[in-house]
Amino acid sequence: MGLKSFVEGGIASIVAGCSTHPLDLIKVRMQLQGEQPAQQVLTLRPALAFHPSHAISVHNNLDVHPTALPQVAKSGPISVGIKIMQAEGVAALFSGVSATVLRQTLYSTTRMGLYEVFKQKWSDPSSGKFPLSRKIAAGLLAGGIGAAVGNPADVAMVRMQADGRLPVSQRRNYKGVVDAITKMSREEGIASLWRGSSLTVNRAMIVTASQLASYDQIKEAILDHGVMNDGLGTHVTASFAAGFVASVASNPVDVIKTRVMNMKVQPGMAPPYSGAVDCALKTIRSEGPMALYKGFIPTISRQGPFTVVLFVTLEQVRKILKDF
Repeated sequence: MGLKSFVEGGIASIVAGCSTHPLDLIKVRMQLQGEQPAQQVLTLRPALAFHPSHAISVHNNLDVHPTALPQVAKSGPISVGIKIMQAEGVAALFSGVSATVLRQTLYSTTRMGLYEVFKQKWSDPSSGKFPLSRKIAAGLLAGGIGAAVGNPADVAMVRMQADGRLPVSQRRNYKGVVDAITKMSREEGIASLWRGSSLTVNRAMIVTASQLASYDQIKEAILDHGVMNDGLGTHVTASFAAGFVASVASNPVDVIKTRVMNMKVQPGMAPPYSGAVDCALKTIRSEGPMALYKGFIPTISRQGPFTVVLFVTLEQVRKILKDF
């Protein structure tokens, strides 16, 4: 059961990750809207502006109040998606998909497999029940371990997804996930592969605990009360509810994680953010507290379908592999 649970979780996660990748990319672009680059001479322009004439320069050594900076019009998920296709082509919606595959292979395979292992170990031997408190504990532990394993792929994915919003001269132009990880290691050091890892671990713990625990709990409630049979309807209902819970719980950490991972560190210059707390404070100070819920619509639009595809695929894979 141990190894099989990793294989089942890995297959389901890769299918879900690839099928919802464009929504994840739109979410990342929306989370970066309004962020001001911290360089000695800053080029400030709307994230999705098509013409460089919109840019202005501000020197880093000047004390510029956030309200003095140009206010960037925020775009919704549909608008962001259309602008990405217009400016970068339809294929841009799958920028970083190779990193998504690697991330799901490392992170989700680990967390899904470990959760099932803990579920087997911690279930009540007499009744077979797995209490909610233990579900949450299993999710927290499995998510944290999975995130630590998959962080390099996560950093690469965020950068590849965000690259198209940068001016051409500032783009990293990674050829793929291997190229991204190789260049980061060579130019910024091995430690850069675990940049934002504390945020990744925190987010993964929150997502895994809320997503897997709520799916199991809601599915059990539906079956115990005889609302539906153990079939596709139950799986879709429980998984979409689990996706909503995970989105609400994880979005603030996800915004900060995205910004920390995407920040461009110039040699000899201080990084834009000194850490997660600094990023959160600067974001709230310059954009308001609701900035931590930027990208929530694409988050739930992605997390909902992702969770549905994840668990529906997982249930089907379990049926196929039940005799192995």
